[in-house]
Amino acid sequence: MIFWFSGTGNSYVVARRIADALGEPLVSAAAQVAALKAGTWNGMLDLAPGERLGFAFPIYAWAPPHMVLELAKSLRFKGEKPYVFSVATCGDEEGNATAVLRKALSVGGLALDSAFSLRMPNNYILGFDVDPKPVEQEKLQVAERRLEEILPVLRERKSGVFELVPGSMATLKTSVVNPMFNRFAMNPSRFRSTEACTACGICAQVCPSGNVKVGSRPEWGKQCTQCLACIHHCPRRAIEYGTGTEKKGRYVHPEAKGMRVR
Repeated sequence: MIFWFSGTGNSYVVARRIADALGEPLVSAAAQVAALKAGTWNGMLDLAPGERLGFAFPIYAWAPPHMVLELAKSLRFKGEKPYVFSVATCGDEEGNATAVLRKALSVGGLALDSAFSLRMPNNYILGFDVDPKPVEQEKLQVAERRLEEILPVLRERKSGVFELVPGSMATLKTSVVNPMFNRFAMNPSRFRSTEACTACGICAQVCPSGNVKVGSRPEWGKQCTQCLACIHHCPRRAIEYGTGTEKKGRYVHPEAKGMRVR
């Protein structure tokens, strides 16, 4: 079973490639968290003998997205512990994100056997801009080759393989900057749609927290993960965040067109 969480499709495509290569089912983390909150699922894993348990997710301010951690903390299992791994996609570095995930999984008695960082194109346009096209293409090509190196490790269930890219000042970034990001940066009140909006509903379909409702125009609630899926997936480029994104690029993984989270 491969849980995936993604805003612009990087982690979704990685998870799908892994699931296809290993013959594992692909499951939306957002959908499972929604089931937890609705009381229709209690977090108990129904794993077949020998089934792997994987997590593919992006790095948000040097830690896993809150929704991924919420899922990880809720998981329980019966019988023999599964082989557990994670692949974190990041623009440049992951900080101590894998350590944070490890702690969350330990709540239910699960432990990471192996983990990887995988550099992918940047997309957090609230702080930066998307990568130039040549850089984007190079990152995608390198990531493709890197994923081919990771797959044999997962296929053979190797343990103790932790190939991570923590970057400089990883502890400071994850333990200090990330909590500040979670507390102050997730402000959905600044999202807005422009006159180019056709109310197609794609923004609502790709929002992992179900935070976007579309009538004549999109409206944003208070449950935002700052994944920016609504901005990047809009086919009309009709969604902005204040004025800071007006001159920024947009990015969706070329193989993630039509991605839906639920």
